Amino acid sequence: MDFMDLERQRGITIQSAATYINWKDTNINIIDTPGHVDFTVEVERSLRVLDGAILVLCAVGGVQSQTLTVNRQMKRYSVPCIAFINKLDRMGANPSRVLSQIRAKLQHTAAFTQLPIGLESELQGVIDLVRWKAYYFEGNQGSEIVEGVIPEDMVNECTKRRQELIETIADVDDILGEMFLEEIQPTEEQLIAAIRRATIKRSFTPVFVGSALKNKGVQPLLDGIVDYLPEPSELTNFAWMLKIELSSGKDSSHPFVGLAFKLEAGRFGQLTYLRVYQAP
Repeated sequence: MDFMDLERQRGITIQSAATYINWKDTNINIIDTPGHVDFTVEVERSLRVLDGAILVLCAVGGVQSQTLTVNRQMKRYSVPCIAFINKLDRMGANPSRVLSQIRAKLQHTAAFTQLPIGLESELQGVIDLVRWKAYYFEGNQGSEIVEGVIPEDMVNECTKRRQELIETIADVDDILGEMFLEEIQPTEEQLIAAIRRATIKRSFTPVFVGSALKNKGVQPLLDGIVDYLPEPSELTNFAWMLKIELSSGKDSSHPFVGLAFKLEAGRFGQLTYLRVYQAP
């Protein structure tokens, strides 16, 4: 989405841009925000109107100074998030180290929901610990997803990580916590529901892995957005400074409430980015 000449030359995002996709009958509005420290005000504007966020981290660099800033901004606006450890195809990629930094530096209660199959040049796909499946990405730009069984040499690690995932969520979710104390193994649907509840409450951060450049792990990340991040109706929004609880339903008794969070002067004149919270 970096369309400016300077963005393409420097390889960074300077100004936020909006688009949308439809994934499995769910409309997802996406705001791509800068990651560079000089353009943090663009992130501030966008996080003000988001229902959920994806915190993208480098598998080599891990948590950096700007990551701490964005994390504080998400906390300020109470934005639920999922983490995506990107660039697993790079030399020196270490997702386990990045997870430790998420816990220690960002103070997130986090755990892997996926594990990579191979690292660096040997990255082949990802393992979904919740659904207990392996995904390989083939075809043009990884567009063809091939489901398979978990490699034998990774079964023990996956079993350990899945149990760690269940224990971590059990500490922050009452329903799964009771099941854990009664030694009841949760089903796939029960585990997904527990992760969703904890993520929306911002008491847990599910961690995804992949390589956006090689288009490996992107489709499961979209599944994670649908499964774990909230719909607008699941959040309680208030009109800024007015303390009026907003309704996402269409009712003639409610006045229109929206927030213009970004102005952009382009070749089509001035564009205003608007988040509608309440429509009559």
